[in-house]
Amino acid sequence: MHFAKPAPLALAAALALAAFGAQAQSQVKVYGLVDLSIGSSQEVGVGKPVKSTLDSGKMTTSYYGLSGNEDLGGGLSGLFKLESFLRADNGEQGRFGGDPQFSRTASVGLSHKDYGQLTLGRNTTALFLSTLSFNAFGDSFGYSPSIRHYFGSGQNAVTGDTGWSDSVAYASPSWNGWRFGAASAAKEANASTASNGSNWSVNLAYASGPLAAALVVQDVEKDGSATVADTHTTQLNASYDFGVAKLFAQYATVENRSTGIDSDLSGLGVRVPAGPGALIAQWGQNSPDSGAERNTYSVGYLYPLSKRTELYATAMKDELDGQPSGHSYSAGMRLRF
Repeated sequence: MHFAKPAPLALAAALALAAFGAQAQSQVKVYGLVDLSIGSSQEVGVGKPVKSTLDSGKMTTSYYGLSGNEDLGGGLSGLFKLESFLRADNGEQGRFGGDPQFSRTASVGLSHKDYGQLTLGRNTTALFLSTLSFNAFGDSFGYSPSIRHYFGSGQNAVTGDTGWSDSVAYASPSWNGWRFGAASAAKEANASTASNGSNWSVNLAYASGPLAAALVVQDVEKDGSATVADTHTTQLNASYDFGVAKLFAQYATVENRSTGIDSDLSGLGVRVPAGPGALIAQWGQNSPDSGAERNTYSVGYLYPLSKRTELYATAMKDELDGQPSGHSYSAGMRLRF
């Protein structure tokens, strides 16, 4: 499924109309996040040279979005969401280049206060949401060991992207802290998309007081390319907030049915309040049953200027058995609007 790329004037007009609608009806919201940083990056396994860069989205991928809802009565609401990734350093759309418009989210659905929410379109996966929720670096593609190991471009990464097109997703309301959900992405093979099956996932989560935990099972066969592997992932997460520190733990098995290689992915992290901000640290390990083991260590400090604006400084060491280590650091700012 492909999204058309709108002309700049058309996109500007859509944003202007949405902003007007938000003021006039209080039903449509315009929101997003811009993340820019200056730093140095060195990928694991390549050694020198080290690249000094100004990057977008090292801590959180920059994006903008439109969302809205309509009260249909009886506790039922209609809703929509359109979100597009943005490279704020050069104005391009997408995370790393090549993403279609509104590839973060493009969905419409129904929500009921007692029965949950059902959405159709391109939905963010439960595995991605669970992975970012249970590690100290959140959804950082630049510095979160968890995000890099699960969704990076390595040999044993999970396939299927962080969002599924042509999908149906259900999320339950909370019952005494318990939630569950399910999603499926339909097979849609055609001349330009060599999909060979469908995707599905189920998830169960609990959150009450300082304790949170989640279990996600995901199966990917709708690859988008005949060269991309089919994978089956089972992930268990937990966190506990002691007040003086919040601890995170993750463990998953990824079965790559195309290569026959299974991997164990582990992660431990901590967030400690320090002064006006917080010190964060995360370790992640990707241990395949065939091939090199990878260990990644990240530390950082988050300094809030307000509820929406934050400065950060981060550093990472990435190790792959038998290869030169990679070292990266950044200092940047992210602003939510």
